[in-house]
Amino acid sequence: MYQAIPELAYFKLLISDADTIPLFEAAASIGQDADPTLDLQGTLAKFDELARALSQACRGATTEMTRLQRLLGFVYGTQGFAGNASDYYNADNSYLHRVIETRKGIPITLAVLLCELADHVGIDIEGVAFPGHFLVKASLHEGIVVIDPFNGKNLDYESLELRAAPYGMSVERLLRPASARQILIRMLSNLQAIHEQQRSPELLHKVMQRLQLLQEGPE
Repeated sequence: MYQAIPELAYFKLLISDADTIPLFEAAASIGQDADPTLDLQGTLAKFDELARALSQACRGATTEMTRLQRLLGFVYGTQGFAGNASDYYNADNSYLHRVIETRKGIPITLAVLLCELADHVGIDIEGVAFPGHFLVKASLHEGIVVIDPFNGKNLDYESLELRAAPYGMSVERLLRPASARQILIRMLSNLQAIHEQQRSPELLHKVMQRLQLLQEGPE
């Protein structure tokens, strides 16, 4: 008889090898904490629809810069994704299935979406755990492009220096790419803060269980 694997056991399986964590799927599975009936495969299928549409939008784009421009136009223009400025601390912004449904998110969830979509059209984009505001970095033949995933805008070096100044660290150091494990920890830490603020002990407990698995690392 078929029996679904428990959510936490499935998450543990996804993160078991730090070098091959399927980031989008692992991040999407966090939504099962808030909605145990979540159809995770359905969420992945919706993403696949986006990826196919993006591939069509990038047809004929022969340079990485052109594909990057089409990616950003697709995500923030055609598909209408945007940062949820009016309700930033809503937990829904941290659940990828809700981000796909509402087209609203926070920097880190929009970054995960961007990185996964970019991979489908041959663009090397990595998440950057910049203090206070998650960013993404595209490494192109034409050079490095840093993007604020909250609005899809490019950030010049002067803007990055201003953001880095309060932390007393160089821009280059702060732009080091984050690993999948680090990104998941940051996503869950955001939810930890939200659930503590909203006094949601059951959801907080689920988040802490996932964080513990990540912080323990592979066996």
